[in-house]
Amino acid sequence: MARCTAPSRGHRTASGRANCPACGGRYGRYGGGGYSSYSPSSYSPSWSSAGGSSRSAKPRWSKAGSSVSYTPTQVQSLTPIRETVETRAAEQPNLRDVFLCHAWDDRQGPAKELHDLLETAGVKVWFSEKDLGLGVPMMRAIDKGLANSRIGLVLVTPALLTRLPKEGVADKELSTLLAGNKLVPIVHNTTYEALRNVSPLLASRSGLDTEEDSMSIVAEKVAELVAI
Repeated sequence: MARCTAPSRGHRTASGRANCPACGGRYGRYGGGGYSSYSPSSYSPSWSSAGGSSRSAKPRWSKAGSSVSYTPTQVQSLTPIRETVETRAAEQPNLRDVFLCHAWDDRQGPAKELHDLLETAGVKVWFSEKDLGLGVPMMRAIDKGLANSRIGLVLVTPALLTRLPKEGVADKELSTLLAGNKLVPIVHNTTYEALRNVSPLLASRSGLDTEEDSMSIVAEKVAELVAI
């Protein structure tokens, strides 16, 4: 009886399988794979291919007729966040949609831009520039904002990367948001590699990136994510 050469030579290539005296014929009948009923190119129930190199996916929470497209990675990372949104909406229907965590230096720049886009899209946002009243202790206001929002967004910018090592307010916000599936990082004018050098834990959570989508598209995706 012919002996399989996989233990010593492996079957990683088509020629390796074909030259195996025990398996060559069997693999040949299935065109180079072990199972005739499975083909990677045919297993794409929710993904569509454009030009053969990029893929898009439609998450289950995307409304019919929506023109917003997502990558499979985005759908995978946002799905548990959506589940948190649905759970918290059922338990506490009066919560705001999102808490926007950002560096203080960004409050009149990209953070305000994102806030305004979200509000225009119908998202209810807790934002320090409008929700921190005069004379109200900042930490108490932030605790209240976190407790009264379904999920959190953290706007990762060069300013935030500078602030994180100093263990400021942003650190407290992030530690609370990372405790559950209720955090969406939004990387803007920086990279996940730069974030990983400062906060490996935060960088382990994939989210949205303005290198891939404009800020307005990011806001649309968040709006779809939190819509109930």
